[in-house]
Amino acid sequence: MEKTMNLKSKLVLALLATSSAAFAQTAPAAPAAPEVTYNVGVVSQYRYRGIAQTKGDPALQGGVDYANANGFYLGAWGSTIKWIKDAGSSAKGPVELDLYGGYKFEAAGVAYDVGYLRYEYVNNTYNKVAGAVNANTDEVYGAATYGVVTAKYSYAFSDLFGTANSKGSAYLDLSANFDLGNGYTLTPHAGRQDIKNSPNSYSDFALTVGKDLGDGLSASVSAISTTAKHNTYYTSTATGYGTAKNAVVVGVKYAF
Repeated sequence: MEKTMNLKSKLVLALLATSSAAFAQTAPAAPAAPEVTYNVGVVSQYRYRGIAQTKGDPALQGGVDYANANGFYLGAWGSTIKWIKDAGSSAKGPVELDLYGGYKFEAAGVAYDVGYLRYEYVNNTYNKVAGAVNANTDEVYGAATYGVVTAKYSYAFSDLFGTANSKGSAYLDLSANFDLGNGYTLTPHAGRQDIKNSPNSYSDFALTVGKDLGDGLSASVSAISTTAKHNTYYTSTATGYGTAKNAVVVGVKYAF
C-alpha cells in the first residue's frame, strides 16, 4: 500500500474505530475530582478519518485516561492494525499506540479542548516502503463545542502517517451529538484531510448511531464514506484492497 494515507475517523461517539485517536481523539471531560478510567472494545473493522486501518478485518482496542478536576488530562489508547504490513512484505508494525494530553475549559458558554497527540506505530518499518518515511506522527489540536456541535482542527508538525514531505498537513472535523432518548445517540460527522504537498487530499463522512447498554457497556454502528474511494492512491499495491471504500462499522466498548 505504497504511501497509502491510512489516515485514521477515535470514530465519533462510541465507534471504537474512526478516533486517535478512535478514543485518543476525544479526551474525557474533567470530573469533580481526579479520575482514572479504562476502556476496552472490539470493532468489525478499524477506520480512521474514513480510511481502513485493518484491511476490513476486526480490531481489538483499549485505553486508559486520567482527567484532573482543573481540566488537564492525559491518556493512552491502542489498537491492532494491518495497514503498514499491507504496504509490502518489508514493512512491519502491527500495533498503533496513541499518547495524548491536553487541557479542557469553558468560556462564555463554549467548551474548549487543546492538546497534543502522538501516533506511535510501535517498531514500525514503514520507511522501507519505496517513497515512504517512518509512520509515527505528531499533531496538535484545538476543539470548540457549542450546544451539540463540535469543530476540531488538527495540525501535523511531523510527516503525516508515513507520507514524505507532508509536514503541515491538517484535518478539520465537524460533528454533532444528538440525544435520541432511551440511551440512543445520533452523530453525523464530516471531515476534510488536507495533505501537504500532495494532490490526494479528501473528505470523509460518517453517520453513527450509539446505544448505552448500561453498566459501562455501549455499542455503535456507523456508515462511512469518503471522496477518495475511486482514487487509486488509496488502493493497496500489495493486495488491491481499497482502503477508502464505503463501509459499515459495528463496535462494542466496555468502560470502567
